[in-house]
Amino acid sequence: MPGIEKLHLEDALEDSPQTRHLLSVFEKDALALKKYSAGLHGCCQRIMKAQNELCAATQSLAQHLRDYEIQKFALETEDSILTSTLKQYASYLDDVSSIQQVLSAQLSETMMYPCTKFLQADLEEVMTMYEMFNIASSEHSSAQSRYMKLPKRREDERSRNDANQELYLTRKKFHQTSLHYFSCLNALQYKRKFCLLEPVMGYLHAQRAFFRMGQDAVGKTDIEDFLTNIATSVQGVQQELQQETKKTVDLIDNLEQQSAHLYHGQPPLDMPYIPPNTTLTQKAGYLYIRSKQLLATKWEKCFFFTQAGNLMCQAKDELAGSLVLDLNEPGVMAEPCEADDRRFVFAVVSQKKKSIVVQAENDREKDEWICTINNIVRESGYEKGTKAHPPPQQTKKERAGSSSSMTKQASGSVSESSSPDGQSISRINPFDQSATEVLDTLDAAIENASFVESFLVRFLGSMEVKSDRGEPLVHETMRQIMAARAIHNVFRMTESRLVVSSECMRLIDPGTNNVRTQFSLADISFWSAHHENNRLFGFITRTKAPGAAISTFACHVFECNVSAEEICQAIGTATKLAFQAIMERKKQTKQQQVKKKESALLLANIGQIEDAPEGEEGLSALPLSSDGKYLVLTTTDESDLYAEPQDMEESMAKLSVSSAPPEEIDSESEA
Repeated sequence: MPGIEKLHLEDALEDSPQTRHLLSVFEKDALALKKYSAGLHGCCQRIMKAQNELCAATQSLAQHLRDYEIQKFALETEDSILTSTLKQYASYLDDVSSIQQVLSAQLSETMMYPCTKFLQADLEEVMTMYEMFNIASSEHSSAQSRYMKLPKRREDERSRNDANQELYLTRKKFHQTSLHYFSCLNALQYKRKFCLLEPVMGYLHAQRAFFRMGQDAVGKTDIEDFLTNIATSVQGVQQELQQETKKTVDLIDNLEQQSAHLYHGQPPLDMPYIPPNTTLTQKAGYLYIRSKQLLATKWEKCFFFTQAGNLMCQAKDELAGSLVLDLNEPGVMAEPCEADDRRFVFAVVSQKKKSIVVQAENDREKDEWICTINNIVRESGYEKGTKAHPPPQQTKKERAGSSSSMTKQASGSVSESSSPDGQSISRINPFDQSATEVLDTLDAAIENASFVESFLVRFLGSMEVKSDRGEPLVHETMRQIMAARAIHNVFRMTESRLVVSSECMRLIDPGTNNVRTQFSLADISFWSAHHENNRLFGFITRTKAPGAAISTFACHVFECNVSAEEICQAIGTATKLAFQAIMERKKQTKQQQVKKKESALLLANIGQIEDAPEGEEGLSALPLSSDGKYLVLTTTDESDLYAEPQDMEESMAKLSVSSAPPEEIDSESEA
């Protein structure tokens, strides 16, 4: 190849100063080439590491997008559009990551391998030959120097032969090493022409292949449509955010203007006077309550609110309120008072419990709290000197023992509490749910039921579950509800009367006979007692909202006085009887349909007899028996009279007697 300098191999043995000088030039060139190749190898390694890191980062991003689905965001639903969109993005990133892995493999083969081979094989060989050439040259010079120092005497003939032989060996070794060394240096001039180009050429070829694969994988029409739709959706959300931001700014301005009189603890004299509202029956807000600690007095800030005729209190670090005072008790009254030289103080006094002393922020708040509490006391059903009206009498007996019944039971009893002076008052549970329907317990549905049993139960809580059956599922729900009640210090329970009948299942307020909720037996999918505590039982209900594609399931947990197995047996008996009633109705309906068909066929045959022409030809057209002696007036296949249709099996599956109750309880869960 023209233009390439070479070392002449013929001059290797002569080892002239000119040859040595030219050799030094080649050696300096080889050292510079090695240094440059090492830098090129470092750049290629950096590209390789960056590509591997990009591939790993893309995989990590795709996995992180998928992890959004398993995160428990309090305000995000499991089937949200954002979740499905991120999953779709993750699938596209997987395609990109696979292409990047292919690019990484190609870079390793076409870029890193040639560069590493040139640096570690060819240049290292030159450096090795350089060391061997210097050693051989030194040995040859030493042997030649000893040879030249031999004396002329004959008695040194043996020494001369040894020196001559040593010179022969070292010169031959030097010549051979020089030839190989010169050859490596000459070959290096050719290798530099392509070994420095191969890594760059491999890099560009790999990138071209990567871009072609990327265009085929990512440049699809469906991906373009997906990105266009997402971009349109993002723009729409951004516009909604801008509109919402504008509305929020306007609302903030209005709220600031409306709340100007609330910024002062005591409104200044130049502000308009706002009189207190003396007709309130519910109120909530922060008050300072007084508590005594040894010889000192402490005032603590708490959030007070009224609920179902009770005064409740909740600290900032608490998740649920606690009962401070039952306003239904006799002698409860709120009135202003003086305490610890503080302003706006009032007290809520009671005959049974110790009075509480609280401080409001201003006169208006104090007057509204006093009027609200006194209004609740007046409307709670207790007035001193009078007797509250008793609730309607109950006509079914409540189960408190362990006896079971397959027939109706009657006799009534109503529980009511009495004050110390003998006056009757009605109490309201702070965790009670308001009745949505007031019915007598022995209405037409219960009155005609073939099976009725009643139990006293206490509602503990409800939780949405993922499945419609399973004893471990019910037990786990019980554990979570009991743990939540213990963590939040919730000890009050709503007592109800559970009426199980072959028509339906109801929860009834034992004090007022108000129907709190009613369940259809067809919606109860499973029921079970606790495997360790036989006073706990729960059941799962199905609920399908109008227009919804799938049903939701909820597990409701109760505590009872009797064995929970008795209640489960009662529910099982009720569902069996309900299923038998459905089967009986279907059988009667089928028989009626068969009779209608027979009547229609009989009328049709009679019409044929009347319209048939006289003679044998006319008789042959009539529906006769096989022997021709009798006229067929009914169908012969009566097996379908008592056949069990497929829809009966579906009813059996729906009313499975394994364990299950009714519709979702509307009662408020205390968990």
